[in-house]
Amino acid sequence: MQIIQTTDAFKALIENIKTSTTGYKDPLAFGICRVDLGQLNVDKVLQATYPIINWDENFGSAAIFIKALADQGVEIDFTQNEVVCNINLQFLKDCLNAFTPYSDEAYGDAHKNIQVVSSLYSQIINNGSMEGEFKVCFIFEDAPLQSVEASYLKLYALSLAKVGLREINLNGAFGALPNVAWSNGQPIELDYLREFEIDLKLSGEYPHIDFVDKFPRFLQHIIPADNTRILETSKVRFGAQLAAGTTVMPGASYINFNAGTTGVSMVEGRISSSAIVGDGSDVGGGASILGVLSGTDGNPISIGKNCLLGANSVCGIPLGDGCIIDAGLAILEGTKIGIYPEELKKIMEVNTNANMVGEVFKGKQLSFFSGLHFRQNSLTGEITASRSTREIKLNADLH
Repeated sequence: MQIIQTTDAFKALIENIKTSTTGYKDPLAFGICRVDLGQLNVDKVLQATYPIINWDENFGSAAIFIKALADQGVEIDFTQNEVVCNINLQFLKDCLNAFTPYSDEAYGDAHKNIQVVSSLYSQIINNGSMEGEFKVCFIFEDAPLQSVEASYLKLYALSLAKVGLREINLNGAFGALPNVAWSNGQPIELDYLREFEIDLKLSGEYPHIDFVDKFPRFLQHIIPADNTRILETSKVRFGAQLAAGTTVMPGASYINFNAGTTGVSMVEGRISSSAIVGDGSDVGGGASILGVLSGTDGNPISIGKNCLLGANSVCGIPLGDGCIIDAGLAILEGTKIGIYPEELKKIMEVNTNANMVGEVFKGKQLSFFSGLHFRQNSLTGEITASRSTREIKLNADLH
């Protein structure tokens, strides 16, 4: 690719690439990644690390990447949902030639793709690299996943809040990602450990294994906001999304992938996959928000703003704003909940779209209601709901 001298020439090149490339379409997402390859199966990708990702943005950079591949005889099939290609020094050099008008801005926020290409080019020139260690991945349709590289690209998109929770297709991820042993952030094939177990142990080189999983941990790939605290790395899985101001305490807390918080939150309990916690809410010690595979009939659970889930409580229905579930109480879709007439009237004043008649309701009937306080009568065992009168406020100094 020839050196492009001006921004106008760059824009003309982009237009030419798009109009002259058969079937061209902008990718939904793309990025350059470094992959960790198997220790035994050297062609097997175990992990993909993206310094930056692009999601529905920076289409000019995508066009340059596609052109640089085409110049080496690598044609992109735009009918595929995802495409992964090896890149080399010539690919990077061609990209830098095209990005020349912006080279002085390569280290600004506006041109992160140029920074990736430039930094990688320098590293390879100075240090060399293994063949197949660097790849470019394009996602053209939000479809079930097929590769490790595309799976990581989508998990990055979630954890970086490029997309909202529950908004993208993650089907196929468990099939695409290998189950590996993780040691100090690095994936190790289980087959490799079995094959060389005797030699590794006798030589004192058997690695310290932190955990075994298909997913790495959030902090292995994501730098959180300054006012976000994660007190134990194992408590947040990669693919979770944590809004600024979230605190995840040690102990019984856990946030799964495709789950997380949308605002300042205190998390001392479990946020299962697909569950979302709203701004100002407190998930108490040992509290559990059920996931779609945990008894919610496939209905994902959202917790509204300024809610409190008491210690060791269980929430199996979506909640609106300002709700409280007392400690130790389980509110599930089938739970029978009594509401006295005077309390029902107060609840209806808050939830004006509802039309509830009766004194006993199933938990599912109260889904998305705001201002509920769930209690259990210590004498009769009856579970009741009343109009909450307590304002939930997190300690601003902690968030």
